[in-house]
Amino acid sequence: MPELKRGRYLVRFASSGEDVARAQALRGLAFRGDGSADADAHDAACRHLMIEEAAGGLVATLRLRVFRSGADTHLSYAAQYYDLSPLSGFPDAMVELGRFCLHPDRHDPDILRLAWGAITACVDQEQAGMLFGCVSFRGTDPSAYPDAFATLRANHLGPGRWLPGTKAQSVIRFGQGPEGRPANPRAAQAQMPPLLRSYLAMGGWVSDHAVVDAELDTMHVFTALEVDRVPAARARSLRLIAG
Repeated sequence: MPELKRGRYLVRFASSGEDVARAQALRGLAFRGDGSADADAHDAACRHLMIEEAAGGLVATLRLRVFRSGADTHLSYAAQYYDLSPLSGFPDAMVELGRFCLHPDRHDPDILRLAWGAITACVDQEQAGMLFGCVSFRGTDPSAYPDAFATLRANHLGPGRWLPGTKAQSVIRFGQGPEGRPANPRAAQAQMPPLLRSYLAMGGWVSDHAVVDAELDTMHVFTALEVDRVPAARARSLRLIAG
């Protein structure tokens, strides 16, 4: 993917160890609040997308890893939390997205749109048939997200043939809405991370449970998007962003 320049933003892949270190520092600031490097063994196998302001400040990052088919997804980050064997028969290339974060002081919705434009360029280049990854809810208390989790269960579970199985020790099964009532759609939207809302708006789906990550103080939800399910108008708009 070539560099993208849109307004005051530059979108590019990391090209040096220093770039990766900057991405890891932003992840540490976003996930832990201290700016220490958020790094793991998967970083070396990934490409790191960077969105910078014209002045050079890093405002967002995410990492991507391409798998030639579902048979290789046991090597993914998500596979440490989910049994991905149902995906082993997926025939096309797949792209795992992970560690997406914004700088805590940046809330411009254009940043997320630019990220999706760059992801679209990568999907087209790799001829990928599915995007997947773990989207995170802050904290480890599911009672903070009753409407969101109930909505995921009612409307967005993945198809049985691809749905990941349980692997982690500490999981949260999606339940009904508060006090057993139907979920409030507006509350559900407000409780969901922006990245998850984007996935779902394009036809994405989720696992039937969340995984507790006590180290990061978060709950991971496996999320996937089959590329051929993206509405045509949305795909065209994303390709326009990608240039």
